[in-house]
Amino acid sequence: MSSSPQQPKRPLTILQRSLNMKVSVRLKNELEYRGRMNNVDSYMNLILLDAEEFNGANPVANYGKVVIRGNNVLFIKIEKDL
Repeated sequence: MSSSPQQPKRPLTILQRSLNMKVSVRLKNELEYRGRMNNVDSYMNLILLDAEEFNGANPVANYGKVVIRGNNVLFIKIEKDL
């Protein structure tokens, strides 16, 4: 029985490999931003391009570029189709 130990997935590594992909970012204040992730740093601060702000399912605003501070993020979902 050959079971090779599986390397744990590191969230920051996954985010860095997902640059230029579409993401949904939910903040602690329940707002959500959707856009193309342009950059991420070691604090998980994000830069989104073509970003839209949502409150629930309702779009609130469209932005060209949004900078999101990592300590405000509840979760980040990498989207196949957004």
